[in-house]
Amino acid sequence: MDIATQIYIIMKQPDSKFLTQDDFKPVLRELLSTHPGLEFLQSTPEFQERYAETVIYRIFYYINRAGNGQLTLRELKRGNLVAAMQQADEEEDINKVLRYFSYEHFYVIYCKFWELDTDHDFFIDKENLIRYGNHALTYRIVDRIFSQVPRKFTSTVEGKMGYEDFVYFILAEEDKSSEPSLEYWFKCIDLDGNGIITRNEMQFFYEEQLHRMECMAQEPVLFEDILCQIIDMIGPENESYFTIRDLKGSKLSGSVFNILFNLNKFMAFETRDPFLIRQERENPTLTDWDRFAHREYIRLSMEEDVEDASNGSAEVWDESLEAPF
Repeated sequence: MDIATQIYIIMKQPDSKFLTQDDFKPVLRELLSTHPGLEFLQSTPEFQERYAETVIYRIFYYINRAGNGQLTLRELKRGNLVAAMQQADEEEDINKVLRYFSYEHFYVIYCKFWELDTDHDFFIDKENLIRYGNHALTYRIVDRIFSQVPRKFTSTVEGKMGYEDFVYFILAEEDKSSEPSLEYWFKCIDLDGNGIITRNEMQFFYEEQLHRMECMAQEPVLFEDILCQIIDMIGPENESYFTIRDLKGSKLSGSVFNILFNLNKFMAFETRDPFLIRQERENPTLTDWDRFAHREYIRLSMEEDVEDASNGSAEVWDESLEAPF
């Protein structure tokens, strides 16, 4: 019996044919109580809980491809979770376990959520999300996210996304090279849900980008030119529309979505930001998510250091971060 099957049998409920998020909670409790890289969290049980939740959400985002909250043995075998669990068991520095378990990655996700959740009710609405990434996203794409087309929210409050919903969003937004992300954004752009993205659907989203460029006094790039560029980037089987298969077959698909609804990333792509290119060459095994999380963790740490210095303290946690508990 292979190790994935052994783990699956140990974790699942006796009469169940799949794993749920609850089945992972004992595993995370054990990790938090025994891993040397997570010892410092033992004095803050609230953060232990948030860390555990975040790890589980990340696992289901990448591994549970059916998106139904029921992780099968086949999905477990096809994913990289078993290897990540083995690495977490062997590696004392939890931040070197980039898949799922990195504390730094959790910290970035949680702080990003907390920055947007201005009233700290643990929910985010459209106006909160539009501020994400320095107002990088268009109103039209935010509307599509909140229409719950790419993924039904677990939040029970109408018109608001909860923390789990945000975890799925930020992983999709910052790691557009991954298959779950491509599927998430494909559903957003496919307005009529017929399984193909047409020129008109792309133009609908690009119109807002064009308007934003004009407002910022940047030279606008006309849609006809953009469409030619996208066709060259993807190389679809039929040039009159794009399928999810077309997108999964190209390494540049993430950039196509940025062109359509993320102005900051579109501009970085157009100018071929030399800093980002150098990063990719130096660490070709890192994902877009890994690079993003690393940059953000450094930024957040520097901000915290400045705040500690101005307060004359060196507390591990800023009071504002503990506020929700």
